[in-house]
Amino acid sequence: MLADAISHYHDLFNDQLAGASQALLDELQQRRGLGFGTRPLCTVLRPRFLTPAQYRFLRQRVRPLMRAFTTIHQAAMGNATFRQQFRLSETEEHLLALDPGYPCPMPTSRLDAFFVAEDELKFTEYNAETPAAPAYTDVLAEVFLALPIMAAFQRRYQVIPLPARPGVLHVLRDAFHHWGGSTDRPRIAILDWREVPTFSEFVLFEQYFHSVGLPCRIVDPREVEYRDGRLMAGDYHITLIYKRVLISELLERGGVNHPVVRAVADGAVCMVNPFRCKMLYKKASLAVLSDERNAHLFGAEEQERIAAHIPWTRVVEERRSTFGDQAIDLIPFILENRERFVLKPNDDYGGKGIVLGWTVNGAEWEQAVLTALKSPHVVQDRVRLPSEPFPAFEAGRVHIADRLLDTAPFVSYGEYVDGCLTRIATDPLLNVTAGGGSTVPTFLVEPR
Repeated sequence: MLADAISHYHDLFNDQLAGASQALLDELQQRRGLGFGTRPLCTVLRPRFLTPAQYRFLRQRVRPLMRAFTTIHQAAMGNATFRQQFRLSETEEHLLALDPGYPCPMPTSRLDAFFVAEDELKFTEYNAETPAAPAYTDVLAEVFLALPIMAAFQRRYQVIPLPARPGVLHVLRDAFHHWGGSTDRPRIAILDWREVPTFSEFVLFEQYFHSVGLPCRIVDPREVEYRDGRLMAGDYHITLIYKRVLISELLERGGVNHPVVRAVADGAVCMVNPFRCKMLYKKASLAVLSDERNAHLFGAEEQERIAAHIPWTRVVEERRSTFGDQAIDLIPFILENRERFVLKPNDDYGGKGIVLGWTVNGAEWEQAVLTALKSPHVVQDRVRLPSEPFPAFEAGRVHIADRLLDTAPFVSYGEYVDGCLTRIATDPLLNVTAGGGSTVPTFLVEPR
């Protein structure tokens, strides 16, 4: 059914319909602030379609994995030796002691995955700290629903958007309530640097929070003060931080005495996500899940889901381990099998520092492994990357070409899927800065 829907969508195009749709897409993206820095967020004319069965499969597979992530977080909080597997810095260890005032360490998060086939789903990263794009995807879905091509398509197929902003709103309110907020109207600060390329999404969230009656401001960490027991941005008293700034960057620029850190430590402000999310944000969290040494922590269903959906991942270090049924010396093994492995820094984002073994020669791979031994990295088994055809309007004509695409479900309360991000690219790193990179809205689709 999905292939038929995509084919029908493409068959509807003629140059006139494509041109009208592209013109409106450009206009609405500019008007709504849908940009990554100076680039338009979406550069193609088709959304991502999922069948209801695919989305149901995704939701069913995520929930046991989230229980497993919670299990390793709890084990690490209770055992410093076990916690060493995550390779936290000394400062990050110190911040774990700060009680956020609510139980879940990752109220809003996002898994990055590849839907390779109907029953083949691989989760390659877990963004448990500052998951971007819920507002982008919601507003982009609204824009696409207004395009002429979507009007024609919906005569035969029903499309259903997957909103993500409400999930963020609900977890923020819930965390604030558990923290001890005495009102249902927290005073929200969206916290990040003003120069980041995702600033336009903060504006969309600010508008959304205002639309449901919540006070909100976008606040740069350099603008805040902690005085008289209150976290302030000028005359604005902040009671709830929607933290989009990375913890590592906040500490790098402001240190452990930054006003935000002191206010959180004193219980003067509620912050979502909390400092304790950092542990699961580390790429090593997938190594902890998939390492044979930790299998005893999980029940039968969790073990089955980890085996099926988490690629083999290990922290890069001199050790014995297993690969499938094979006992291995880790470093020699990954040196000898570079074409099947990826190296990733333990704490970075946007594809920075990632080395794809099949794209480099032996000497380059060896140097990358030596670098990975000096600072925390993980090595991960290569996964197949799915692709789909997407139309673009260029030089007055429709051009349809295959793009790689990921599937990145948003997760609320550390439990269940609440919307989905899709990114497409021609580069296997697959983020919006990659070659041909673009975000597209995700819709469920079924025949009328």
